[in-house]
Amino acid sequence: MREEDSIYRNVDWLTIMLYALLVTAGWLNIYAADYNPIASQSIFNFDINAGKQLVWIATALVLIIIPVFILDYKFYSAFSYIIYGLIIFLLIATIFFGTEVKGSKSWFEIGTLRLQPAEFSKFATALALSAYLGQINVKFEHLKTKLIALAIICLPAALIRLQNETGVMLVFAAFILVLFRQGLSPWVLILGFVSATLFVVTLILQDKILIMQSLAIIGAIIIVTMVAFSLLRRKNIKIKKILVRAGLIAGFCVACMIVVFSVDMVYNKLEPHQQKRIMILFNPESDPKGAGYNIKQSKIAIGSGEFIGKGYLQGTQTKLKYVPEQSTDFIFCTVGEEHGWIGSSMLILLYLFFMMRLIFLAERQRDKFAKTYGYCVACIIFIHFTINIGMTIGILPVVGIPLPFFSYGGSSLWSFTILVFIFLKLDAHRRQVLGH
Repeated sequence: MREEDSIYRNVDWLTIMLYALLVTAGWLNIYAADYNPIASQSIFNFDINAGKQLVWIATALVLIIIPVFILDYKFYSAFSYIIYGLIIFLLIATIFFGTEVKGSKSWFEIGTLRLQPAEFSKFATALALSAYLGQINVKFEHLKTKLIALAIICLPAALIRLQNETGVMLVFAAFILVLFRQGLSPWVLILGFVSATLFVVTLILQDKILIMQSLAIIGAIIIVTMVAFSLLRRKNIKIKKILVRAGLIAGFCVACMIVVFSVDMVYNKLEPHQQKRIMILFNPESDPKGAGYNIKQSKIAIGSGEFIGKGYLQGTQTKLKYVPEQSTDFIFCTVGEEHGWIGSSMLILLYLFFMMRLIFLAERQRDKFAKTYGYCVACIIFIHFTINIGMTIGILPVVGIPLPFFSYGGSSLWSFTILVFIFLKLDAHRRQVLGH
């Protein structure tokens, strides 16, 4: 009884309220996305997506009881590697025995129930990474620690890529942000940003790729020469420092050159539909009825909502089914069309407040395991939020990434619910934890 009283008293009810708001708003918008004014089906009809989502929500509430009330908070750090290993096993099994859905072999079907182990790999990886980095004898400044942490992240990501589930694989970039919080050099993020920019620019100028490669070589030589010359002019600086700094600059330039020279190879490794989605991002009108159709219709739907929207259940783009996958990947279109700029802005602010609350909770943890896990939760939700909304408004390529707690889907809702409520369990016991 004391344990239950402690949970009721110490659990962060504000985060639970934000979670409930997002889930409820998502359920209502799933109904709006599939609403048929002629059939006039009830939101509680279990033959439509809204009714099915209600079942997922009810089962998610049952899942909340397990991490919050039944399992001890020490369970997650003690069994994190076992959970991680089990998910890795399921990911491997899915490659051989999974059901293929829309080109992705990442699903298990048990009767009418369909589950995607890749969704659950996110919280399993977060647990394993937090358990490893939370050990007293593990120092992040050591190269060995960085390599092991990277291996924990990359193993499930690679298996998910083998399932041809590129969207979920991209979410694992969230863990790089977690490593940055652990002390990873900001130069890694800078290099990543510069590399991504060079990759995009090279793709845009694909017909002038030889010019880009030549400019990369010339630019690298000029930068290294200028830096070396400016360092040599300083009287008080040691030769060793000059060599180290010049070496770092040279390494940075070489990395950028590698990106430019490898664009063709990386791009050709992508599936044809993935190549089209990337090129459509730069030139949406090149294939308006093919690869560019989704983005075009999505932007039309959001734009048609204007300032205050057309009203709940009044979206014409929605009712006429112009936007594909509107209750899943493109659920934000329904918000934009029916609730306009005001509704879209309120939803974005709600997500931002939710993520800031998670960061606040993470920062107040005494235990390194709990703090790292909290940042994993916030970063995973941030990446999902950014990519999903970015693709619906046409600033990012279209990938199959749901909007957390909002999009239709049981695996997604379950995995996000488990992800968040494990952290709330750890947070509720933060005063009892002095550290591993």
